[in-house]
Amino acid sequence: MIKVDALISFLKKNNTDFYTGVPDSVLKEFCSILKNKKNHIIATNEGAAISLGIGYYLATKKIPCVYMQNSGLSNALNPLISIAHKKVYSIPLILVIGWRGSPRIKDEPQHKVKGEITQKLLNLLNIKHTIIRTNKDLNKFDKQIKFAKKNKTIVACLIEQGTLEKDIKKNSRKDYYKLDKEAFLKIMLQNIPINSKIISSTGYNSREIMYLVNKYKLNKTYNFYMVGGMGHTSSVALGYSLFSKNKIICIDGDGSLLMHLGALKTAGYFAKNNFKYILLNNNTHDSVGGQSTYADNINFEKLSKSLGFKKSYTVYNHKNLEKKIKNFLNIKAASFMEVKVTNSKIKKLPRPKDLIKIKKEFMN
Repeated sequence: MIKVDALISFLKKNNTDFYTGVPDSVLKEFCSILKNKKNHIIATNEGAAISLGIGYYLATKKIPCVYMQNSGLSNALNPLISIAHKKVYSIPLILVIGWRGSPRIKDEPQHKVKGEITQKLLNLLNIKHTIIRTNKDLNKFDKQIKFAKKNKTIVACLIEQGTLEKDIKKNSRKDYYKLDKEAFLKIMLQNIPINSKIISSTGYNSREIMYLVNKYKLNKTYNFYMVGGMGHTSSVALGYSLFSKNKIICIDGDGSLLMHLGALKTAGYFAKNNFKYILLNNNTHDSVGGQSTYADNINFEKLSKSLGFKKSYTVYNHKNLEKKIKNFLNIKAASFMEVKVTNSKIKKLPRPKDLIKIKKEFMN
């Protein structure tokens, strides 16, 4: 294990003082320290983070640090290849990548698939990289950073689950809103019309829904849990809704919505009456450390209407909650509902296991 302070100090010695990226559970302790730094921006997606880093380098001639989970490396490929690559603009970057699905670590199926090809992908991109497991590995990475500076190239380090020393202080998370998330989800699930379908975003949303369906024996519908593909929930739901007579309820989070916000315009324009979009907004990346998404000052009701949704609602307390949910679910129009909820309070959330079975049941 290595101390997060040691990693930050190491980067500082290499004259790196700008950080940007997308929060990751493997890098939770690293992200926690960064949130108090002046020159730190949480990006909506990994491609945007790479682009922010490129802009920083163009302005300062200093090499930035861009952090992400390895699943997000795919989002970063476009600017990495078409802007920063040695054969294009030759812009040096330091990538700190949380390595989910490392061959040494037991993990979920979606992480294992990406984990197995992460190093191959970096090699294909000609990105020199080091697996950071001990302080000695930092010495090797230091040489690669110096090479990157001299030759104007990209360099990366991979960090596995459990490598970073945990902060013994309890991480208290701020609730921006008061409506209990579990209470809302329970009432919503209890009032879903028969033959409806749910597609829910990756992170806590899908796991909470699965937990509540089992806890309260709610078997009115089949659910498709997005175990990956953050930001693509609305597109999967839209694609299904356009070719099905079923009512489709898309349950998304604020971080997921913002990651690929443009997809919501497509949904607003093409969605039919059977498309219902629910945004569970807690203004945090809840499942990866509780960092802010900065979604608290967005007027989603006006935004969704401007993007083409016929009806839009905002829910922020328990008053007439069941009635509001029923009206939303039964209205004959493509509809958007923002629900301002607390962070998750459920302990030891389950994870979807038999993904092929879930897919088959959903498609029946």
